[in-house]
Amino acid sequence: MKKALLAMVGLLVTTSTLATTIYRTVDSQGNVIFSDSPDGGGEPVELTPLTVVPSRSLSGSSEPPRVEGVAPRVSESPGQPFMPYDAFRILSPAHGADLAASYAGNVQVELAIEPELRPDHRVRLLVDGRVSQTEMHTTAFMLTDLDRGQYVIQAELLDASGDIRHRTQPVTLHVQRSPAG
Repeated sequence: MKKALLAMVGLLVTTSTLATTIYRTVDSQGNVIFSDSPDGGGEPVELTPLTVVPSRSLSGSSEPPRVEGVAPRVSESPGQPFMPYDAFRILSPAHGADLAASYAGNVQVELAIEPELRPDHRVRLLVDGRVSQTEMHTTAFMLTDLDRGQYVIQAELLDASGDIRHRTQPVTLHVQRSPAG
C-alpha cells in the first residue's frame, strides 16, 4: 500500500506542472489520496517547485551532442581527449620504472579508461613508437621477453572505424635483465 501511495504522490508531483492545484483527502480507512479534483472535500496542497538542473556538458563546449552509432568527426589530434572518455592513461608500470632482473623482461601494462571502454572501441599498444600488440577490447596487455634497456610505451584508442582517437602520455621504463650467459 505504501508503494502505491508513493507512486501516486510521485505521479502527481511529476504532473504538478500541468495541474494548477493538488488536493489531499483521507478516505474512511485512513488512506491519503491526492487528486487534481476538489471533489470529496479535499484540501489544497501547496507543492514547492521542483529544481531542474540541466546536465553538464562533458566536453565543456557548445558542440552538439554526439549521436550513438554515428562516428564523430576526426578533428581532435591524438593525445587530446574526446568524448566519451574522461581518462585514458597508462596506470602501470609507472613512468621511469626500473624493472629488476626477476621480471625476466615480462611487463604487464594496465590502462585506466573512464568510463568503461565502449564495445565498439579498441586499444593497441606501442613500444618505442611501433605497434607491439594489435588492437583489442581490453585494458591490460602483456609485454614478454623484453631485452635489457630503455623502452617507451604508449597506448592508442581506436574508434569503430579504426581511426586513432586518443593516445596516452608516453611512459618510459627500464628493463635491467641479467645478460643470458
